[in-house]
Amino acid sequence: MQPMIRHLISRRLFLASGSAAALTACSSQSAGASSDSAPVNAYAESEWRDLTVADWEKRLSKDAFYVLRQEGTERPFTSPLNDEKRDGVFHCAGCDLALFTSDTKYDSGTGWPSFFDVIEGAVGTKPDNKLWMERTEYHCARCLGHQGHVFNDGPAPTGLRYCNNGVALTFKPATV
Repeated sequence: MQPMIRHLISRRLFLASGSAAALTACSSQSAGASSDSAPVNAYAESEWRDLTVADWEKRLSKDAFYVLRQEGTERPFTSPLNDEKRDGVFHCAGCDLALFTSDTKYDSGTGWPSFFDVIEGAVGTKPDNKLWMERTEYHCARCLGHQGHVFNDGPAPTGLRYCNNGVALTFKPATV
């Protein structure tokens, strides 16, 4: 199936299945972050940037490819990482860059793993106008894999909610 057609079909399915919850969760006021190129530029020479679409398709599951490489969204409440409560670090499922520590994770009630802060230099941002509103999309600074969106309705101390697709993450528990 053509990527654009798959994207449109997937978006329609996403909106049709749980649209009220999803739109409520994702339509809160977008974070006022502007395009943050510094972290992205720090990894400009990364070998992860040289992978082809075929390379990514071999490396990732179908769902992870859709989210990370095609800026898709997984259905809410489908990721086991939404309920992950152990100490550890959440990494990009594409290139294994550490993105979030478990002490910044909280239950936002949206159905996606949510964090109030990122590891410094781990993500870049850009505007996203796909759902009839402006949101701030964030992505892995190293491989540019789409992670989710950041909003201004999170808890203290930052007031931010990094709403992440669980399939775009892996979790590494802290060693005891």
